[in-house]
Amino acid sequence: MTANTWEHWSSALLAIAIFLALFYILRRVVLGRLKKLSTRTDTLIDDFFYEVLSATRVLLAGAVSLYLAQLFLIMPASLEKATGRIFVALLLLQTGFWVARGLDFWLRHRLSHGEPGEQGAREMTRSLLSFLGRVVMWSLVFLLILDNLGLNVSALIASLGIGGIAVALAVQNILGDLFASLSIAIDKPFVIGDFIVVDDLVGTVEHVGLKTSRLRSLSGEQIVVSNNDLLKSRIRNFKRMQQRRVVFAIGVTYDTPRAKLEAIPLLVRSAVEAQDNTRFDRAHLKGFGAFSLDFEIVYYVNSADFNLYMDIQQGINLQLIDDFKGLAIEFAFPTQTLHVASIPPVSGSLSSAVDRRQLQASAVPGSHREPV
Repeated sequence: MTANTWEHWSSALLAIAIFLALFYILRRVVLGRLKKLSTRTDTLIDDFFYEVLSATRVLLAGAVSLYLAQLFLIMPASLEKATGRIFVALLLLQTGFWVARGLDFWLRHRLSHGEPGEQGAREMTRSLLSFLGRVVMWSLVFLLILDNLGLNVSALIASLGIGGIAVALAVQNILGDLFASLSIAIDKPFVIGDFIVVDDLVGTVEHVGLKTSRLRSLSGEQIVVSNNDLLKSRIRNFKRMQQRRVVFAIGVTYDTPRAKLEAIPLLVRSAVEAQDNTRFDRAHLKGFGAFSLDFEIVYYVNSADFNLYMDIQQGINLQLIDDFKGLAIEFAFPTQTLHVASIPPVSGSLSSAVDRRQLQASAVPGSHREPV
């Protein structure tokens, strides 16, 4: 075999240099034209090609340069064959980058339309589908590269299938979280941005991954929970609350006259209806407490905003304080009245026995102490 001369090497290096220069200039010009065209038109074709071609890496230039160099050099058959395989492997890698960028562009565009309130759900679905698509695509690229390098891919897949049972048993918790993430993406019990309560955990969903989901608690720290544990728990999603049912109670003293007791539900209704975004349901004298006559009030807030609910409840409470003060109705607070029986004195030796039989004291609900 004739050795390569300086003419061969210089020709190979010159071909590589010319190609790299043309590749750089062509890439810059084409991407610049496509970018300008995408800003002037509403079609997606130019945007798609710009996104895909912008993923062109130096791998493509290296692959083509390697192929051009061997055309000017004299190499052994084995080395020439190895060079060809490396060239194909680099092209497969570059194709993988193009497909990954195109898949991401398609998912972004496909999931960009919808209701504004579903943005978190679309973002979560896009993230999971993009990851799964990349896993499948790169697995295929990896197998094609191995086949190009001369390995028996069929035997490799068969061996992986046999050993997959043991691997699945070893990583069953990870696989459980993986399938749980797919269930979350498909069923959407919650999405990014939802405020949820899971057992004793409270927070806003920040991220849904393949194994874990992350919540931002009210106190500021991040809570990381496995997806499998989330689906096993009872999830309360407050973001999807259409209205809030509010139940609260007030108590008045036992000496409140009947006429004023009958007026209290009307006063409560007036206080509730005076607030915006509310719907009054009922107000009743519910029962007899240990130290108060108890009223139960139910109304609805036509919003899921907790701060709005607290503002409304505060307004109702302040108005009730003013109304009760105007009608001289007293709110009850824990008190106790002690009634002491007064026994006339008894002369003689029977006085102590009479005192023991007749002296009695009892404590009943009330607000003061008085002799009987």
